[in-house]
Amino acid sequence: MGTTKTDLDTLTLRETVVNSMADVLSQNTPIFIKSYGRGSLATASFRGTSPSHTQVLWNGLKLNSPTLGMVDFSMIPSFFIDRGSLYHGASSVGVSGGGLGGAVALDTKPTQGLDGIKLNFIQGISSFSTYDEFLRVQYGSPKFQSSTRFYYANAKNDFPYVNFNKRNEDGTYPTERNKNGSYRDLHLLQELYWQGRNNNKYGFTGWFLDSRRGVPMLNVNYREEDQSKNQQDETTVRLVGTWDRYNDLWKLSAKAGYSYSNMLYTYKGENGTEELVEMIHSLSRIHTGYAQFSADWYLSPKWMFKANASVNLNAVNSYDKYDKTGYDKQRAEASLFATAKYRPAKGLSFAADLRAESYGQHLTPLIPAFFAEYVLWPQAGLVVKASVARNFRYPSLNDLYFLPGGNDSLRCERGFTYDGGIETGFEAGRFTFRGEATVYNSKIKDWILWLPTAKGYWTPSNVKQVHSYGFELRGRLSVDLGRQWGIRFDGNWAKTRSINQGEPQSWADQSIGKQLVYIPEYSSSVTGRLSWKRFTLLYKYNHYSERYTTSSNDPGRLGVLKPYYMNDASLEKVFISRAGELSLKFSVYNLFNEKYVSVLSRPMPGRNYGFFLSITPHWKTRKTAPGSGSDSLIGTVSSR
Repeated sequence: MGTTKTDLDTLTLRETVVNSMADVLSQNTPIFIKSYGRGSLATASFRGTSPSHTQVLWNGLKLNSPTLGMVDFSMIPSFFIDRGSLYHGASSVGVSGGGLGGAVALDTKPTQGLDGIKLNFIQGISSFSTYDEFLRVQYGSPKFQSSTRFYYANAKNDFPYVNFNKRNEDGTYPTERNKNGSYRDLHLLQELYWQGRNNNKYGFTGWFLDSRRGVPMLNVNYREEDQSKNQQDETTVRLVGTWDRYNDLWKLSAKAGYSYSNMLYTYKGENGTEELVEMIHSLSRIHTGYAQFSADWYLSPKWMFKANASVNLNAVNSYDKYDKTGYDKQRAEASLFATAKYRPAKGLSFAADLRAESYGQHLTPLIPAFFAEYVLWPQAGLVVKASVARNFRYPSLNDLYFLPGGNDSLRCERGFTYDGGIETGFEAGRFTFRGEATVYNSKIKDWILWLPTAKGYWTPSNVKQVHSYGFELRGRLSVDLGRQWGIRFDGNWAKTRSINQGEPQSWADQSIGKQLVYIPEYSSSVTGRLSWKRFTLLYKYNHYSERYTTSSNDPGRLGVLKPYYMNDASLEKVFISRAGELSLKFSVYNLFNEKYVSVLSRPMPGRNYGFFLSITPHWKTRKTAPGSGSDSLIGTVSSR
């Protein structure tokens, strides 16, 4: 009721096996993804805020790092996500506290109607010696389901690019290759679901990740690849168990989870010898325990109540082998939440949320949110809605305890967010349309910013007051053209102003009144699908306006990044027979060979290609003889 929410459907999540959630969000939502390059860090800026202001949950388990406070979306394969929802601004209070920009909720779920065995294998071969393998094996019965997903990606990632930050003697720009950019990612996801007696449902999901990624050299680095080496290794395990019990009037749910991450960053360089010598060996071990209990109560057709309580227990050991610096800290984070929804008349709805949070021995002020919604024109599905919320985000462990530089006297970041919007959805003959327009205004105080000190290291302080405001448009149009022809368009457009209104930090501070760094004022994306019989032509367009790399918004050559235009296209053909289903897909990325950068001095690839083969066999089993027990499972299973 009254929330601003974007749902990502299965078609969007499953378009290409190589897509990460970073690709999905940048190509299908107003979120700006700051990418450090292919196979590298990718963080989200929601409504002009920082990556730590976007809360991310997977099956209820918080994915935001307790140390950094943010999420690397390049490490989340879209093929491992069955349902994705974006909660904009005030709407995020119903999911998590601290979402000053918004929240992203990601879930896995059982396949509806699965009765038997289903197998799907995808092999991808792409430019720059990139190989992707995806395998999913499922088994389902009326009471039990199991799903096992395996994804492996391996790439040399040595793409060529024109380096505009260097010049040859004749004045031309050299063509170089991406150095130290190889990566290898392995993901394994196991799901178990079973239906118990008396409307009890149980579930278990386990996600194992093992990654080794090189940190690509900057294009202003004159060293050869064998003269230095940056590498990041990560091993992560996430486990979540769920229980649900329900009837027509109420629902009870419980979740328990655990995650462990082992992250190692190493740097090797020359030290007066011909061999590389390790100079940095920074290791972080993070343990997180999670528990939640919630209850929903449908009092009447006009009233609905919900409440939940959750706790996260974090234990972090971060240490650098050579600098002899680090910290070993534990922190409990608790949250209490309650909501009431009221529909006094047909078409009119109200809702109120209230959240209270604590971290360590500190309490945040109460986090309230209010929502209203009115159906203005039922025949056209025209709805107007509004919301307001006060929110708080507490500092991360690195903000408080990182050595050297941590500041344990930091205050919570706090903000007010106001949203107003209108949405519509209707069908007219062969046309189906859904659209939404939203205007928002947000003010965030005590924004935490890391600044250099005279002692040679950086430290965080509550220095910024940020005013973020803008406009968002979303729409979808589907047309049935007849004779097995169909077309669908999805589009997003956003205008985002994120202005620093804090106090100058020095006489030379020119950041006041300026757009925050790496926040584009305009962003847009369009996806078009043309289908005929078993052919599908897909086109994606993505645009970001110029982004400033300095807080003073210096328009110089290195102070601003040129507008970003990206075009991708693919053609897919599906063959279906009694034996199974075969899909062939050819993709072209950066169709027009755009020369662009997302982050200053980080090289990006030009036009490149990918070929994908998907195989889904059809399984049949013999029926059980009468009286020998339950019938065996018969049926064909398709990957679509």
